[in-house]
Amino acid sequence: MLASCRPRAWRHLSAGDGAKGPRVYAWARVPIRPLREPGRGHWLLVRRRLAGGELAYYVCYGPARTTLAELVRVAGMRWMVESGFRAGKGQTGLDHYQVRRYPAWYRHVTLAMVALAFLAVMRARAAPTGAGGG
Repeated sequence: MLASCRPRAWRHLSAGDGAKGPRVYAWARVPIRPLREPGRGHWLLVRRRLAGGELAYYVCYGPARTTLAELVRVAGMRWMVESGFRAGKGQTGLDHYQVRRYPAWYRHVTLAMVALAFLAVMRARAAPTGAGGG
């Protein structure tokens, strides 16, 4: 499948800003299924590190007109989601539940996420708003 990726199919795009600046990789996409629904498509999105050439893969589904840049932008949001889960686990005990039934699990996760949202709001309010400090 990747053999069908011509060298010019790869584009250098940023998946968003990370802790060390823009996260730039080489990206390509390959159609993986024939269109079953009019106007929709499935792709294999491939990310290649610029140094080392390590590959990562994403299976994507969306409107047939979706551009490579849009797919890369959405794939880059994964980092923010993972950061949120890591914060929830570390700060509010999101992963510290031992329940046997769905309602108990749902209550625990809901309370942990509300606590995490509260902490984020309080942290944002406590942060200086500008160069003047207020």
